[in-house]
Amino acid sequence: MAKNKNMTTLRIFVLFSTFLVVGFFGYFVALIARGYQFDTVTYKFLANGILVAKSDPDGASIYIDGNLKGATNTNLKLAPKSYDVEIKKNGYISWKKRLTIKREEVTQITAHLFKTAPSFSPITFDGAINPVVSADFSKIAYTNNEGLWIMSVSSLPIGFPNEPKRITDGILQNPIYKFSPNNRDLLLDTKSDGSTKTATYLISTNEFTTQANLVNIFAQKDITLEKWKLEKSKKDESELKLLPTELSEIISKNSSSFVFSPDETMVMYTASSAATLRTDLISELPGSSTQKEVRDIKVGKTYIYDIKEDKNFEVSDTGRSLYWLPTSRHLLLPDEGKIIVMDYDGTNRQIVFSGDYVAPHAYPFVNASKLLILTNLGSSSSTPNLYSLSIK
Repeated sequence: MAKNKNMTTLRIFVLFSTFLVVGFFGYFVALIARGYQFDTVTYKFLANGILVAKSDPDGASIYIDGNLKGATNTNLKLAPKSYDVEIKKNGYISWKKRLTIKREEVTQITAHLFKTAPSFSPITFDGAINPVVSADFSKIAYTNNEGLWIMSVSSLPIGFPNEPKRITDGILQNPIYKFSPNNRDLLLDTKSDGSTKTATYLISTNEFTTQANLVNIFAQKDITLEKWKLEKSKKDESELKLLPTELSEIISKNSSSFVFSPDETMVMYTASSAATLRTDLISELPGSSTQKEVRDIKVGKTYIYDIKEDKNFEVSDTGRSLYWLPTSRHLLLPDEGKIIVMDYDGTNRQIVFSGDYVAPHAYPFVNASKLLILTNLGSSSSTPNLYSLSIK
């Protein structure tokens, strides 16, 4: 009887000890997973944050406050404070940003590295005059001595070429053209040979129409433009529903233009009047951006609003054209004599091209590895052509 009682007591003790040991080690494993690190000086677990650093391409070096800490695609445990982070790889422009690491939070970065020596490939050979890009930056129109051309500048399914296609022929005099809201048509204003009167044509962007078969709709031009304006208004209203109500109203009433990122998680807008964006439109997410944001919106400045994180960043005060890259995390800024790529929060501005090109004609092209630029390669006597510029 006493023996059975002792055995029962031993089993209970072993079971209790097992739970205690498992719980003890499980607790410490959980602490480590949350970024805690054991300090051999104080013999305490200190709360850290975790930096998850990736790069494209892989195999870049990570520097924290100037000290090499390893290679990308790794996790680094760091004490909670601000650090100067730099990602380096031979042949690529270094990625730099000041990051604030918070205790028990994971901060993720993906450094997209761009070549220090980008390469050219010609897209057109017979000239590209007056390029005009569609509102969603998916197509570009231009003219030359052979007529009016359209080219897709976004990624297409396999089997669909990105090469330029002619949509009408003939030499066009002083042509002005505008895309429809759905990019399926082009409104062309031009003058016929030997005529001083302007003719207006509605041309499909998906098929070729000879100049002889074009129909002059000059009398219906205003009606067509009004119809397009209504279509754009409906499209804008639909897109703005993706945003918090307060921001949607501000952009609708206080911006001159807006465009969503390709993945629709952010919106870029230019303010036409001042406004204040209330904080905490949505609850803050762990690991969200710690970069400086701006909630007081000022006239003429361009902002990026991150829908998921409720962050509003000022990215430009110059009024120059800005374009989303396909990554949805980068912006393209064409400037005189140089082309800049920056992160969506306005930081890490990198000059990916410096040289002769026809500013501001630089556009995203096919994917994040290439840009489309207009240049005559320094030959002032030559008509500029469109070139792809490989930056990755």
